[in-house]
Amino acid sequence: MSGLAPVDDPRPMEDEVLALRAEIDRLHAEAGRNVDVFRRTLDRELAILEAQTLPELLEVIVDGLRASHGVEAVSLVVQDPQHEIRHLLLGDGHRPDSFAGVVFTDSVVALAPQMHSLARPWLGPYVGPDHQLLFPGIAGLASVAILPLTRGERLVGTLNFGSADPGRFTRRHGSDFLGHLGAITGLAFDSACNRARLVRAGLTDYLTGWHNRRYLQSRLREEIARSQRQGTPTSMLMIDLDRFKEVNDSCGHLGGDAAICEIAMRIDSQVRSSDTAARFGGDEFALLLPGASVAEASHIARRIMRAVSSSPVELGPGVARVITLSVGIAAVLPDATQGDLKSRAERLLAEADAALYRAKAAGRNCIEVAS
Repeated sequence: MSGLAPVDDPRPMEDEVLALRAEIDRLHAEAGRNVDVFRRTLDRELAILEAQTLPELLEVIVDGLRASHGVEAVSLVVQDPQHEIRHLLLGDGHRPDSFAGVVFTDSVVALAPQMHSLARPWLGPYVGPDHQLLFPGIAGLASVAILPLTRGERLVGTLNFGSADPGRFTRRHGSDFLGHLGAITGLAFDSACNRARLVRAGLTDYLTGWHNRRYLQSRLREEIARSQRQGTPTSMLMIDLDRFKEVNDSCGHLGGDAAICEIAMRIDSQVRSSDTAARFGGDEFALLLPGASVAEASHIARRIMRAVSSSPVELGPGVARVITLSVGIAAVLPDATQGDLKSRAERLLAEADAALYRAKAAGRNCIEVAS
C-alpha cells in the first residue's frame, strides 16, 4: 500500500466548474435581458416614429416608455423659450400642463448639473437637489438615465428615466441602446413639431395669429353638430371695420396692418375661451360662439364695440384714429330634422353676412341681427 501515488483532492476542480457554470448562467441571463431590452427598445422606437401628431407623440414617449422599460418615471424636458411648442399644443386643443411627465422650460441647462456638458447619455445615482426638476412630483427614485436631445450641436431637451432600483442605471452600464433611443426621439419630436407648424400655417392668419376662414368653416360644422347633440344654440358674429379703406389710403398698408393687429387684440380681450375667432378676410372678422343665444351674442358684440372704439388706434408715429365696427349676428338652433351640417353652416354664415351688410347700410357703427 505504501507504494501507491496519492490521489489529488477533486473538490477544488469541482468548485471551479461550479463557478464557471454560474458565470455562464449569469452571462446567459444578461444576454437574454439585453435581447429583451433590444426588442422592447425597437418596438418603442417604431411606435415613436409612427406617432402622427405632437400630442400623440408626447403620450407615446412618456407613458409608452415607462411601461415598456418597467421604470417608475419617464420625463421629457423640452426647451421652449418662445413658448412656441406650447402654443402649438394649445392651437390643437390640448393644454400643455395636461401631459404628465412633459416639462417645458425656457432653458434646459438650468435644470440639472449634467446639462452643461451633456453630449451622450448620463447614467448614475439619483440626487434630489440635482434631479428633482427632471421628475417633478416623483419620489423614491434611486438611479437615473439622462438622454440628450439635440438639434445640430445644440441641446434642446432631454429624455429621462428614473428607477427605484439603484443598480438599474449606473456608470458601468452600456448606453448605446439609450443613445439610439434618444436620437430617434429627438428626430421624431422635431418632425412632429414641423408637421404641427405646417398645419398651423395652413389654418392660421399670418398677420394676427388668429384662425383663418378655412379653419372657421371646418370648426363651424363641428359646433353645429354639437349644438344638435346638446340642444343648445350656436351664434355667429360677422365684424367689419368701418371705413377701413380710408385708413389704408391715409396711412398705407403698414398702418392698416398695425390697425388690424391692434383691433384683433381688443376683440380677443372680450371673447370667451370657448369661442373661435377668425380673420375672415381683409378687414373682416368672424366669431363663432358655441352655446350663445342671440341675446348673449348681442351682449358680446356690444362689449367688443366698446373695447375697440374706447380709445384711438395708433396707425403710425403721431397718427391715431378711433375705429368703429359694424356687426351682423345670426344664430342656429338645434334641429335634429336638418342633418346636413354643411348647408346649415353655409346658411349661418350667409345670414350673419347679410346682417352685417344691413348694419353697414344703416350707417355703420351698429349691430344688426338676422331675422
